[in-house]
Amino acid sequence: MSLEPRRTTTADGVSTLLAEPRFELMPFDSFGEQMDHLPDGAAIAITTSPTLGLDATLEWSERAAERGFAVVPHIAARYVRDEEHLEEIARRLTDAGVNDIFIPGGDREDPVGEFASAYELLVALDGLEYTFEEVGITGYPEGHDFLEDRTLREAMERKEPYATYIVTQLCYDPDAVIEWIEGIRARGIELPVEVGIPGVMNYGRLIEISRKVGVGDSVRFLRKTTGVLGFARQLLGSRGKYTPDDLVEGLAPYAEDSDYGIRGLHVYTFNQTPDTEDWRRRTVGG
Repeated sequence: MSLEPRRTTTADGVSTLLAEPRFELMPFDSFGEQMDHLPDGAAIAITTSPTLGLDATLEWSERAAERGFAVVPHIAARYVRDEEHLEEIARRLTDAGVNDIFIPGGDREDPVGEFASAYELLVALDGLEYTFEEVGITGYPEGHDFLEDRTLREAMERKEPYATYIVTQLCYDPDAVIEWIEGIRARGIELPVEVGIPGVMNYGRLIEISRKVGVGDSVRFLRKTTGVLGFARQLLGSRGKYTPDDLVEGLAPYAEDSDYGIRGLHVYTFNQTPDTEDWRRRTVGG
């Protein structure tokens, strides 16, 4: 299926996409400082840390909500022990005023408890007395290192009835994102999509992060995006820092097209919010 976009000008599309993005932060000690650089009331997605577990995610969710941010905690299924633990998580988030959660499977090889997949957690969550207005699930425009495309498609079809939106995994190629959206629309999946993009970071930091977060070794990571040479040229041309200008401009013509259903950007900041927010403000002329 190939949709014909209702073309939006690049400038207007960029402004639309960058007006109110969601900023993803990791629940480390620097979290409080990172929040200081974000717009008042911004949406903050808070990841599940493999080393700190869900406790850090919940604690920072509560603190950020107290400061007036729109908090979206990641409740990774493989970090939830059982239904009692899930109920405790839902209660704490509800008490904090959180109404939007994101449910990934989690990057643990072995679950800490009885939930091995996001689908299992979504089903259990649906049976609780606590409810959330928004529930996000993952999408993979460039596939998954350990899962076949068919497995990913089937998993999304199972999860869709429990979700209200999709967040895509980090991707540098706007064409891959658009083709993936066309593919899920052809299969009848109409959930709105938040496109995951990287924030601003220097080349060395990108390599370091790619190793730590399990994206793969640095060379493989770069090859999966724009290609080693093209990516290196882009970085050198921007004084050693990657900025997602080309990626956002590639998405811009589709920003306001209801057939594609892009409802915004999900910025993977890797806790580098000052540079990312400075870039965003300059780009939208703020």
